[in-house]
Amino acid sequence: MSTAPAKSLMDHIRLTLVLGGPLIGAQLAQMLINVTDTIMLGRLGTAELAAGTLAFQTFFVLLIFGLGIGAAMIPLMAGALGRNDPRGVRRSARMGLWALFTLSLFFQLPLFFTFDILVALGQRPELAELAQSYMRFAQWSLIPAFVIIGLRSIQTAVEQATAVLLTTLFAFVVNLVLNYALIFGNLGAPRLEMPGAGIATVIANLLAALLVIVYVARSKTTRPYELFARIWRSDWQALRAVLYLGIPIGLTIFAEAGLFTAASLMIGWIGTVELAAHGIALQIASITFMVPLALSQASSVRVGNAVGRLSRLDVGRAGYAVLVLAGAFAFVSAITLFLVPKFFIYLFIDPRSADINKVVAAAVPLLWMAAAFQLFDSIQVAAGGALRGLSDTKIPMVIATFSYWGVGMVTAYVIAFYFGLGAVGVWVGLASGLAVASVALTWRFARREQLGLVNFS
Repeated sequence: MSTAPAKSLMDHIRLTLVLGGPLIGAQLAQMLINVTDTIMLGRLGTAELAAGTLAFQTFFVLLIFGLGIGAAMIPLMAGALGRNDPRGVRRSARMGLWALFTLSLFFQLPLFFTFDILVALGQRPELAELAQSYMRFAQWSLIPAFVIIGLRSIQTAVEQATAVLLTTLFAFVVNLVLNYALIFGNLGAPRLEMPGAGIATVIANLLAALLVIVYVARSKTTRPYELFARIWRSDWQALRAVLYLGIPIGLTIFAEAGLFTAASLMIGWIGTVELAAHGIALQIASITFMVPLALSQASSVRVGNAVGRLSRLDVGRAGYAVLVLAGAFAFVSAITLFLVPKFFIYLFIDPRSADINKVVAAAVPLLWMAAAFQLFDSIQVAAGGALRGLSDTKIPMVIATFSYWGVGMVTAYVIAFYFGLGAVGVWVGLASGLAVASVALTWRFARREQLGLVNFS
């Protein structure tokens, strides 16, 4: 057992904010890259906005597998740091990067067939064609994006969160400028519209990946771990450990992201205006979600470090600290979205659009639903992050799959199509799935001792 005195709950809240603050900024900056694409494509028209929603969801549903591998790297490295085991840090980091790079190459195949996949799932061919014109270029950004995920996980585990923020802000600025130039033909560039957004995404991610590689290689904090020395050498035991945690985490995140992607597909069956409104509401909800997501990453580090130090009290307090912070933020964001939904919606729509009134009318009730499930979404991701710090991933994966698909998707389909509530019904289903997941995951963390998740000898 740890001989160091346990920290108080307030100490853990403070330390979580110190680590989580820059991570929140980094997650928001990363999300703003997609938001920028959505806002600018919305200036092209309702069809482009709807097609962009389909393309982003298709891309994201594969990106989250990378997030799962990155999420597995964090507690493994944090635990090694808690044990003062630099070799363990290096092994987990290297094999995590191996897994991410290989996965990014494999995923190029399904992204190449975006048009065929969307049409097979019942989407309008004209929207699928627009989505494919974006994806022809954007799909290659998945490779540097996965490398960035791995390097950010390394920086997060060693609590170098400010560097994560700065590199993400750099990618956001590059993407913003290139979008402005390539989508609309500004700054002397050709007007490429949808493909221009895809090209901008590739360039921004590639430059950001190169910047992060150089930073990690030269930083005084990470240099002692020699992360890139003989990186070509295999370490199958460490790779198995990363995949053992990463695959269930990836599937867990996939269950949630897949729920939202399926929601986009179902709303696409209803109509183009409804899909555009859904895309706006989803982007806004995703922005607010970045805060509890970043806090959950901080929780994985704090809980994993406490596990490495064999401190039972710190394990509990580190987990509860992020639940308190996530719940407080959810309350504030829910009130804001409920009171002024149109303020946020108008940011995504060209005021000259002929469909502006229809899109706003369809988006307002969806944003009210987003406000309603803020607490559930924040708590479930915070609890999931704390459980990952305990290396508990398989049962949370089962909980997530049942909650999001067994409850959320079934409820969404029934209410939307059998009861005729359309897009609002789909979002009611989303809220129900998140509610079940939040209760089940929080209960599991609260019962960690009885369930044998904290087993210190």
